[in-house]
Amino acid sequence: MTLKERLKQVIVEGLNLEEIRPEDIEDEAPLFGDGLGLDSLDAVELVVLLEKHFGVEVKNMDEGRAAFQSINTLVKFMEERGAR
Repeated sequence: MTLKERLKQVIVEGLNLEEIRPEDIEDEAPLFGDGLGLDSLDAVELVVLLEKHFGVEVKNMDEGRAAFQSINTLVKFMEERGAR
């Protein structure tokens, strides 16, 4: 399983997205708003999930805002920080 596939799985399971399967999440779709529809509480949970499952820490909101644009931007962020 690739990092991207693992990330999608963790997002669906960790955020309890009952109506969405990992393969339904488009790589370039926005994670927040009109895309996947996540909100600010989901962002906080996502930060915790990244650290717990991948050993990646989001240090501040600016860093998170840039990384959390889409699955692709988040995977790039994770790879740059040595996700496991």
